[in-house]
Amino acid sequence: MGGCFSKPKPVELKIEVVLPEKERGKEELSASGKGSPRAYQGNGTARHFHTEERLPAPHPYPGAQDCVEAAVCHVKDFENGQMREVELGWGKVLLVKDNGEFHALGHKCPHYGAPLVKGVLSRGRVRCPWHGACFNISTGDLEDFPGLDSLHKFQVKIEKEKVYVRASKQALQLQRRTKVMAKCISPSAGHSGSTNVLIVGAGAAGLVCAETLRQEGFSDRIVLCTLDRHLPYDRPKLSKSLDAQPEQLALRPKEFFRAYGIEVLTEAQVVTVDVRNKKVVFKDGFKLEYSKLLLAPGSSPKTLSCKGKEVENVFTIRTPEDANRVVRLARGRNAVVVGAGFLGMEVAAYLTEKAHSVSVVELEETPFKRFLGERVGRALMKMFENNRVKFYMQTEVSELRAQEGKLKEVVLKSSKVVRADVCVVGIGAVPATGFLRQSGVGLDSRGFIPVNKMMQTNVPGVFAAGDAVTFPLAWRNNRKVNIPHWQMAHAQGRVVAQNMLAQEAEISTVPYLWTAMFGKSLRYAGYGEGFDDVIIQGDLEELKFVAFYTKGDEVIAVASMNYDPIVSKVAEVLASGRAIRKREVELFLLRSKTGDMSWLTGKGS
Repeated sequence: MGGCFSKPKPVELKIEVVLPEKERGKEELSASGKGSPRAYQGNGTARHFHTEERLPAPHPYPGAQDCVEAAVCHVKDFENGQMREVELGWGKVLLVKDNGEFHALGHKCPHYGAPLVKGVLSRGRVRCPWHGACFNISTGDLEDFPGLDSLHKFQVKIEKEKVYVRASKQALQLQRRTKVMAKCISPSAGHSGSTNVLIVGAGAAGLVCAETLRQEGFSDRIVLCTLDRHLPYDRPKLSKSLDAQPEQLALRPKEFFRAYGIEVLTEAQVVTVDVRNKKVVFKDGFKLEYSKLLLAPGSSPKTLSCKGKEVENVFTIRTPEDANRVVRLARGRNAVVVGAGFLGMEVAAYLTEKAHSVSVVELEETPFKRFLGERVGRALMKMFENNRVKFYMQTEVSELRAQEGKLKEVVLKSSKVVRADVCVVGIGAVPATGFLRQSGVGLDSRGFIPVNKMMQTNVPGVFAAGDAVTFPLAWRNNRKVNIPHWQMAHAQGRVVAQNMLAQEAEISTVPYLWTAMFGKSLRYAGYGEGFDDVIIQGDLEELKFVAFYTKGDEVIAVASMNYDPIVSKVAEVLASGRAIRKREVELFLLRSKTGDMSWLTGKGS
């Protein structure tokens, strides 16, 4: 922990120490190890680990010379429920007063560095204003996602009506804390063909599951396998920053996986799952037995089925290599994006500064129509048009024409011909579950894996999470839904790990997503499918607004631009179990033209 007052105590399971953030590794794990991964012998489901099994951390209890202490305010300067950034010389700290107690934490969200002072304090936790991650103010622990790391917690004391904060200099500079984790403790050369936990898919769900197991003291073998060439990376960034290199996107450095005995098999395709014998077979013939299995294969992008679909320079954005090639080909040339959903619009926005021209083709009359409604969609469309993006709406591609094998023109069903040197297709995705068809793991008619609240499939010991599942959404009356969001995959991965350890956890998080275009961010929380009305406060033309999506009498989702922290506020209200009624929103918008949303934190229906 960041504090330095007390003498070292005996290390227990839940004690957290400062783990330095190592430089991110630039190499990838070699794919050559996939045929014969490092072997660890399983030892049941041990959940506890001993002091000597932990990674040594440099100066977990720093001496006085490594600490800084300062009086930061007077006791009476703070009211209950107030948050403020205070300066400690070596860095800032978030000081919080809640229920009469002071707490001091790291001031930036470890996910993307958002200032938490602008977030929402509720129920003993602070929620990030940008992407909705939640941190316990008593421990600094990450309680809801996205992101992987927690906050440092600093020691507070009160003397003569003054509030003092003491912290290690290292913790102040790091601004993130990786939780203490177990290591794999039973290496053995003779058991390479079996693992205690096998995770198929190394996206957010798979990585969070592996990390949570280690945080909970699980010290058996964990194997994570991925179709990708790379270690787990920040996939949502691909369409927002197409130039990003794999090492810039990596969620954890290579050394991290080595240190905690999380084996990653890259370019490893599972072709068969045999649930009766608890075994999977890989494309190269390698077989691996498991005790517990997580299926998190994600989705596969839909492709065009029109004439000329095989021509060169037509892409779906799936990997860093795809994204990088699109940027190279688009520079100074003509780019066409098919599909005006999140991926397509993010790509179009990014390419405007690189390409000679950017055109978007979409079947609906406005972008994001099903998700954000027509009025918000139109306002965003105008922002794109002001940035030289040309739209071809209510039409689709009928042909891709090539010259010497390479894309030259996109022909639309409206008979319009659009010049194109590169084309990006963002027309949705299907669950990547083809390999499960004969496995005995239940799939629905669309290929999704149905799971219960504990993320369990129909097969005992087999769990599923991420984009390929349908699950009961607690605050929408347990309606079975598919929510392919980054944040949701994190939350599901944690629930899987907890239930592999028999902790009986249930998925209850409120969906939260974001997009960024032309330096502007749109945030969204809830599940708005089937909304029948949209109540908008603010100025759509200025892109400073909040939109409440309602169904009947209930608010089911909210979106905003330049209106922080309203989306995090609504997410926190929904997470608390309180319904927000349509009439509450209408009434308060009539009374308050100032945009004051303090009513949300009051007691309601």
